[in-house]
Amino acid sequence: MKTFKVIRIVILILLLAFVISSSMMLPVAEFYSLNIYPLTSYVLSLLSSAVPFSLDELAVLIMIGSIIGLPFIWKLKFHKKWGYIICREIELILWIYVWFYIGWGINYYRKDFFSRMEVKPAKYEEAVFKDFLYQYTDSVNKYYCEIEIIDKNYVHSEIKHLYRGLKSSYGLSVPYSFQRPKKLFFNSLYSGCGVLGFMGPFFSESHINEKITPLEYPFTYSHELSHLLGISNEAEANFWAYTICTSSSDKQIKYSGYFGLFSYALVNARGLLSEDDYKNWISSIRPEVRKQFNEKQEYWTSLYSPLLGKIQSAMYEMYLKGNRISSGQKNYAQVVGLLLSLPKDYVKFVSDN
Repeated sequence: MKTFKVIRIVILILLLAFVISSSMMLPVAEFYSLNIYPLTSYVLSLLSSAVPFSLDELAVLIMIGSIIGLPFIWKLKFHKKWGYIICREIELILWIYVWFYIGWGINYYRKDFFSRMEVKPAKYEEAVFKDFLYQYTDSVNKYYCEIEIIDKNYVHSEIKHLYRGLKSSYGLSVPYSFQRPKKLFFNSLYSGCGVLGFMGPFFSESHINEKITPLEYPFTYSHELSHLLGISNEAEANFWAYTICTSSSDKQIKYSGYFGLFSYALVNARGLLSEDDYKNWISSIRPEVRKQFNEKQEYWTSLYSPLLGKIQSAMYEMYLKGNRISSGQKNYAQVVGLLLSLPKDYVKFVSDN
C-alpha cells in the first residue's frame, strides 16, 4: 500500500513538473501540442466514443461531488484526522489540475497563431479594413441561402475531410471518424448561458448545444472541432471555422461560414468605422442576411437567462484570462484581425500543392 502511494505521488509530481515547465518553456508546450496531445486525444476520444453521452459532464459532476463529499466520508466514517483530509483534498485537486492540462490545457501555452502561420499581426489601416468588409459582404450576399434542415453526419464528414487536408505546419491534429459531438445532460443550462458549444478537456469530447439552428451548426461544429484538434485560442478557433466552412464546395456549409463571421465583423465595424461608413456598410448587406441575423439574436435571447448568463460570463472571463487569453471573451471578435494578417488564399490544403 505504501509502495502504491509513493508511486502515485511520484507520478503526480512528475506530471505537475511537466505542466509547470510547459507553462514556462514554449518548446516544451509546443512539443506537447505536436507530439503528445495528438496521441492523448486519440486515446481519450476513442475510449469516450463507446458511449453517446458526455463523459466530461459526468467527470465534472464526480469531481465536484468528490471534493465536497469525501472530507465528510473520511471524517465521519473513517475518523481520519484533519491533516490527512487536507492532504488528500489537495492531492485530489492536483490530480484534476494535471488531468485538465495533460488532457488538453497545455495547448494554451503553445506557439501563437502568428508564429505558426509565419506572419506578423496586421496594423489597423482603415482602407484595408473597409476593403475586407466589402469583400466579405460580396461573399455573404452571394452565398446567402435558407438552411432549415441540415444533415449533421454529412457536415461532420465534410468538415473533417477539409481539416485533414490542412498542411501539418499549421499545427492542428488530425480528426477521426469516431470523434462525434456528445449528447448533453444539461443542454437547457447551456442555452440559458448562451453557450453554443464547448470542448471537453478530460475525455477529448466536443459538445454542440442541441438547440442550435441548422444555419449555425456547420460553423459551430467546425469551431469546436478545431479545439479538439489542439487550438485553444477562441479567435483562432473562429478563424479555422470560417476558413474551413468557406472552403467547402457545399453551399450550405460555405454560407454558414460566412454567416458565422457576421457578428464579429459587425462588432469590429461598429467600433472602427464612422457612423456614416457603418450605416453604408450595413445597407450593402442583403436584407435577407440581416433578417436571419436578427432572428438568430431573438431566438437565443428567448432562451437566455440573465442571471445564469452573468455567472457563466464572469467565470469564463476569469478562466480565459487565467489561461493567457488576456482579452478574455473579446478574444472571439479578434478573428477579423487574424484574417487581415494573412494574404488572400494564404491557407493551403494538401490538395492545393
